[in-house]
Amino acid sequence: MHDPQPYGMKEKLDRVHSPMFAHLIMFAAMRTMVDGVATYPSGTGGPSVPYLPGAGLVGLDFLNLTETPGAAHLLYDRGGTGWSDPVPLPRSAASVARELDRVAGPGPHVLVGHSMGAVYARRFAQIYMDKVAGMLLLDPGHEDLFDYLPPEAAALNDQMKPDPTEIPDLSPEQHNAALAAWRRMLAAWPDGIREELAAHHVEHWRTGLAESANLESEVYGELRRGGPVPDIPTIVLSAGAGNPAWSSFGSPDLVRRALDGIRELHAGMAKAATRGEHRVLEGATHQFLHLERPDEVRGALRDLLAALQ
Repeated sequence: MHDPQPYGMKEKLDRVHSPMFAHLIMFAAMRTMVDGVATYPSGTGGPSVPYLPGAGLVGLDFLNLTETPGAAHLLYDRGGTGWSDPVPLPRSAASVARELDRVAGPGPHVLVGHSMGAVYARRFAQIYMDKVAGMLLLDPGHEDLFDYLPPEAAALNDQMKPDPTEIPDLSPEQHNAALAAWRRMLAAWPDGIREELAAHHVEHWRTGLAESANLESEVYGELRRGGPVPDIPTIVLSAGAGNPAWSSFGSPDLVRRALDGIRELHAGMAKAATRGEHRVLEGATHQFLHLERPDEVRGALRDLLAALQ
């Protein structure tokens, strides 16, 4: 009878598959599905701390921040992203807020919002004012952004928004390079989580484009019409290096003036809260400031939690 596997092949495959399955089991064991939303709760005591990722990121990208003691951390993937059930994208900010309310429970919450996630956090605070005790905003977007930028920055912004239908799929070389880059960025993550997370980002890189497609055209308008944000302790962190992609489209002088405007905007956001504070993380980039400067971000969260005691 013909042996379907060469001699010793089963043992070799077992050595490969066993760690692979162990990683998958570890990854799945962290996840709790709530109404189709993937959540990753950790920690006990203190207020609830939900994390709202920026476009293109998912809950587990913020795993390094959950080491902060004295809080019940809640990483989660918004519907249509990460390991949550698919939903049509883009969405309204109110839809995102209602979803988070179902997932996160009664609060009180200290919201950690990054980039577009910070816009969603502020919309949640507009709708559920009594459920929010504080906010940590990581290089947040804002509906008045263009009022603080040089006029030329509007044209720069348009150049940096590609048409997703015209972007080709990644070549094998680009795929491998992106996977290696994500593995480096997530080097501190547990092996099984890092591999699954890096692979997810490379395979689903278009999701962030889809989710953010209505940010300027619709979501910013929601915030303008949404009413006040409660006067709660708020820390706003600015990425001192901004978005590195800007340098490919604008002159050094334009990039510098745009960064100055964003810092002014962020300072004003912090000043609007009685107990607000603005901090600049020099050298940190917009998309990855929590990976590049985790100690400062965790420190800001600790300070915010301490202010609530």
